[in-house]
Amino acid sequence: MLNHEAIAALVPHQGAMCLLDRALSWDAERILCEADSHALGSNPLRRGGMLPAVCGLEFALQAMALHGALSAGGVPQRAGFVSSLRDVRMGTARLDTIAGPLRIEAVALVAEAGGFIYRFEIAGEGRSLLSGQAAVIIP
Repeated sequence: MLNHEAIAALVPHQGAMCLLDRALSWDAERILCEADSHALGSNPLRRGGMLPAVCGLEFALQAMALHGALSAGGVPQRAGFVSSLRDVRMGTARLDTIAGPLRIEAVALVAEAGGFIYRFEIAGEGRSLLSGQAAVIIP
């Protein structure tokens, strides 16, 4: 298991923008993480006192970046750019009202030096909150 500090050393986002609190498990194809930061009033993605579900995309993208770093033997992931989002489904309007941790799972479909494509799902309170597919280009 990796804690917040270990995760921050491997992803492009630092400080409060590193949203993941724990990496629970990972292998060559998938990663499972948890986050508590959705419930914090200081979450940098909050707007008007709330955290819209669409902000869950950032949680998923950070899990993908972490998986890329771990798959590369612990080499920190370079910053990339989202090139596409597909089949995004929201099962809630807000994340800040979810009790307990968010569970973020990302499954690699394509992973290369120049980018990657993952399916992802964010769950909480025993239900799917956000899911879809994201492609990222690494310059």
